[in-house]
Amino acid sequence: MKAGNGQLKPTLIVFIIYLCFCTTQNLKELQVCSRCSGTVLDGSAVGLFCSSSAGRIAGRCCMGNKTSDHERIIGLDLSNCSLNHVEYLQEASTALLIDLSRNTLVNISDLAFQGFTELNYLILPADIACPGGNSSWEKVELKEGNWLCEGQKNMCNQTGQMSVHCPEFSQCGPFGPGFFECSCADNYYGYKCLRQGEFPGFQVFGAIGASTLVLSLLLWVTQRRKAKSL
Repeated sequence: MKAGNGQLKPTLIVFIIYLCFCTTQNLKELQVCSRCSGTVLDGSAVGLFCSSSAGRIAGRCCMGNKTSDHERIIGLDLSNCSLNHVEYLQEASTALLIDLSRNTLVNISDLAFQGFTELNYLILPADIACPGGNSSWEKVELKEGNWLCEGQKNMCNQTGQMSVHCPEFSQCGPFGPGFFECSCADNYYGYKCLRQGEFPGFQVFGAIGASTLVLSLLLWVTQRRKAKSL
């Protein structure tokens, strides 16, 4: 057990550094909140939701109210933004409510909301169907000229365990409207979760780190040689 714990420490350190890097990048690049001008209005659906959640308005976004998710988007209001199509929205994948009403949208790919596991309310123009189809939501209602997609359903079977589409030694989990993902069960990893044992994280990340360091050194040496030859 001690040997196993010792092997995990470097992996955890690398993983923590990676998370910190990603978090820093996300804090700097929340472009979805400024996708169009203006801010969330108090009387709008997202505004009312943000107020009831004690959230913080940042452009077109409502941010979480807890210290742990202070920069986590929980609501996104892109209504009346003259959008013809929905582009990359992954920055708002943690949103519980998204409003895309009053836009001249042609269509929306179901893939646009892949990974939006927490999305519980989605407001769309009347001529745009709920992503994943009506069967992916508890309730689909035409309200005030817009579609309200409410209560995202779990696409795994009713027991919440393994889906028939997932390989053996894996577990099914929601992955956005109409989607699910298969994750390897404990003590299994690799292609179709056929490898048993502990994932060799230190070896994998160590090799990647070493390769990156070597490439960086080679690039530095090449640049130095070019500078001297000038």
